[in-house]
Amino acid sequence: MMRQYELVERVNRYNPTTDEALLNKAYVYAMQKHGTQMRASGDPYFSHPLEVAAILTDLRLDDATIAVALLHDTIEDTDATRTEIDTVFGEEIGKLVDGLTKISRLDLVSRQAKQAENFRKLLLAIADDVRVLLVKLADRLHNMRTLHFVKEDERRKRIAEETMEIYAPLAGRMGMQDLRNELEELAFQTINPEAFQTITERLASLREKNTELIGGIERDLTERLAERHINATVRGRMKRPYSIFRKMEQKSIGFEQLSDIYGFRVVVDDLETCYAVLGVVHTAWPSVPGRFKDYISTPKQNDYRSIHTTVVGPSRQRVELQIRTKGMDSVAEYGIAAHALYKDGIKGGRNIARLADESRAYDWLRQTIDMLSQGDTPEEFLENTKLELFHDQVFCFTPKGRLIALPRRATPIDFAYAVHTDIGNTTVGCKINGQIVPLVTVLKNGDEVEIIRSGAQKPTEDWLTIAVTGKARAAIRRAIREAQRDKYATLGRLILQRGFERRGLELNDQVLAPVLLRFSQGSVTDLMAAVGRSDIHAADVLNVIDPTHEEAHHEQIGTERATSPEMAREDGWFDLEGGTGLKFRVPAGSAQETASLPIRGLKGNLPIRFAPDGGAVPGDRIVGILTPGEGITIYPIHSKTLRDFDDYDQWLDVRWDVDSEQAERFPARVAVAAINEPGSLAEIARIISANDGNIDNIKMKRRAADFHEMTIDLEVWDLKHLNRIINQLRGASVVSGAQRVNN
Repeated sequence: MMRQYELVERVNRYNPTTDEALLNKAYVYAMQKHGTQMRASGDPYFSHPLEVAAILTDLRLDDATIAVALLHDTIEDTDATRTEIDTVFGEEIGKLVDGLTKISRLDLVSRQAKQAENFRKLLLAIADDVRVLLVKLADRLHNMRTLHFVKEDERRKRIAEETMEIYAPLAGRMGMQDLRNELEELAFQTINPEAFQTITERLASLREKNTELIGGIERDLTERLAERHINATVRGRMKRPYSIFRKMEQKSIGFEQLSDIYGFRVVVDDLETCYAVLGVVHTAWPSVPGRFKDYISTPKQNDYRSIHTTVVGPSRQRVELQIRTKGMDSVAEYGIAAHALYKDGIKGGRNIARLADESRAYDWLRQTIDMLSQGDTPEEFLENTKLELFHDQVFCFTPKGRLIALPRRATPIDFAYAVHTDIGNTTVGCKINGQIVPLVTVLKNGDEVEIIRSGAQKPTEDWLTIAVTGKARAAIRRAIREAQRDKYATLGRLILQRGFERRGLELNDQVLAPVLLRFSQGSVTDLMAAVGRSDIHAADVLNVIDPTHEEAHHEQIGTERATSPEMAREDGWFDLEGGTGLKFRVPAGSAQETASLPIRGLKGNLPIRFAPDGGAVPGDRIVGILTPGEGITIYPIHSKTLRDFDDYDQWLDVRWDVDSEQAERFPARVAVAAINEPGSLAEIARIISANDGNIDNIKMKRRAADFHEMTIDLEVWDLKHLNRIINQLRGASVVSGAQRVNN
């Protein structure tokens, strides 16, 4: 176990003016608090925070971060408190330790809301101060290095899966590639030990066979660069087992089919020399088409910059090369930690406070967390964040030349939301490289994408199956929820308006505001939506606002018993169930129609749907049935299903309000008895098509040897259109009968 003075010496190597008193105090405090606690390995527990601190000294981090590493488990696992930490070490360190404490026990493999909420807290703490992330990653790295001491197989696998799903991608997104590689390698050993062992053995055999190959290429390339007076460091390596396994899975190929197991890194002094090296490499060996990437001119989101190319080297072996400057190499290795700025007046230590000003990766992380945390459930937050962390990138352009980085397999929907949420919400189509293409098209590097928009467009559930980025999916879900809320709020306002008018009251937001607390609603819109969903009854709202009102009878919305033959014959009353006297009145006068609720079909501003097994079309007399949590179902007045709704508070007086400028089709059903002979179905379909009808579904039953019965679901414009189709069908030689069906 590292001694106290050894830790201070490690920090002094890069920060001669380190606060030794702070480090000594944190060392002693943590050691005393953890006392006799032991780890699964049998080592004193204090060895863990000490190793975490040692990992962070390799990243050359500031004194406060090293102190936090020593203290990060004290609040969670000892009797230390936040108040005590604040008193002894100051509020800054106390806040960081507390931030780590909140998220120290994650179980992200299970999808329970509690664990997902803990993950949300982790990222929010990281967004507030990046040092939380650096300590947490170092903490996880040491835990993975000692994972083999955990006895329970299930627990080891859970920790490894959590590392592979969350921490390794998070390290990669922050540009800490070496740390990511080690986390993935350690997790891979636990998750798939057989594959790890097999690939490791194959690589060892290959390394023994081709030892001279790597050394030969290093010498050859170094000599060629020296001839051009280029000062460069050339390092060769073989791909890691997990990198090979992932590539084999992605491309569904065997180990023998891998062509770029060898990789070389060329590190030079300045940017111009990078391109000079590229020229030397491509002159010496033929390049592999499609294997060149310039991440210097277009850096990755995690600040990674380098030139990648693959060439056919000696022995006809494919060789992958990465060309970068020393500064780029530092960022590639240490990621976000490499951006730390020197403190004023200090030649060695790192100051993390201004990281966001320099690091695109951290800026991306903060923006992503801010966007994902708006209104999503913890489970959705976890899912969307994973989507943001996992994918490699493609680079596309707006028509004005703005570069947009997206994950692979991204679609124009993802592109639109990456530009701006409002653009995503109003997307109706797109052009890629000047050609109109479907929204499901997968984008490729270099595509120019133009989004076609419409103010009438709103996101739909189908978009969730198209989008692959967490940002797009979160925005789509949010827009859908807001649209549903707005629909129910519109419905609730109309329902309350009718109730207020019956009592001679005026509805406005000022009247409703005082009763919000009574109904546990945050705003008038929330109250309206609750009424629209039937979570709150309109009568209850009215009785709270107007408690002195005395109702002589139970209010029935347009429905009552006919008490006399004269009433039953009154114009405007319709028999719902023959012989029972139950009637429903649809107002016929213009003054009465203002009290009925207008509908605009499926695309309107209300949660409207049409009756199953027959639907309804403009021209039908209609009734609305309000179902809690679902909205309004529209039935024709003659539908037998209406007899099942004896709760008259569900009944709504509705009327057609079809927009002539935005015509739409409505569902209807017809039953057709047709002769059983070849071509009869084709003739029926031809008649429907010729009359501008659209067939949605067909069911057929054979009733006798010479005829069968079809049930056809249609989409038509209105009642006249439907009747014209039925009359045309009745006149066909292959049809013996046709009629409309409701229920």
